[in-house]
Amino acid sequence: MRSIGFAASAAFLAISLACGNQAPPPAAPAGPAVDPATAATITATVKFDGQPPTPEMITLTGDPKCVSENGAPQRPDERIVVGENQALQNVFVYVKDGLGSFAFPIPSEPAVLDQDKCRYSPRVLGVRVGQAIDVVNDDPTMHNVHALPMVNQEFNKSQTVQHSHMLHTFTAPEVMVKFMCNVHQWMASYVGVVAHPYFAVTDESGQFALKNLPPGTYTIEAWHEKFGTQTAKVTIGDKQDQTQAFTFTAAKTDK
Repeated sequence: MRSIGFAASAAFLAISLACGNQAPPPAAPAGPAVDPATAATITATVKFDGQPPTPEMITLTGDPKCVSENGAPQRPDERIVVGENQALQNVFVYVKDGLGSFAFPIPSEPAVLDQDKCRYSPRVLGVRVGQAIDVVNDDPTMHNVHALPMVNQEFNKSQTVQHSHMLHTFTAPEVMVKFMCNVHQWMASYVGVVAHPYFAVTDESGQFALKNLPPGTYTIEAWHEKFGTQTAKVTIGDKQDQTQAFTFTAAKTDK
């Protein structure tokens, strides 16, 4: 009986590792819930100051299937995406400090990171500590999902089958975790892992909203993969709508 139990445990461990879950997700911390009657919102538009650089072109000819999926041998790089009115896309904005002891349920639905046309989509993603990420391979070619955290556990796993899924759960806050593909070196994505629901990624309009915040004073951080980070102190009262602008320039260095 002991050998049977050991074999079953070993099999379960192997399945867990294959799915990318190196540790069980943490339970939601105990603490008070946010009172919706007093909750507030912070909104803003993140902009780029200056002439937007011309996107570099990525060569896809190392994999004929990537060329076929894109319909061309090259595709624009997505590190800097500036839209109308200088709106800066793919900026991760989150509450860095000031929440105190509030507790927030962990979402049961996974966040999704797709591999489509030999690119990660979205380029920037937010996820909760303890919430699974579902990494999907929608391409008819092999990808290698390689996460490079500094705090959480690194993993490096191949996805050889189209439409396959791989689940992974980060167990500690970390902004940001880079994802890459060892097969296709141009592929990159960045995941912000936070312990609360107050985060957003700017869209094509450069906008974000942090909703249902309890009244208080917060440090808000905006992160961009090319231009680094900016922080701001924001104080909001009961039911207040507050705005906070961020502007990045080409003079900012990589971070």
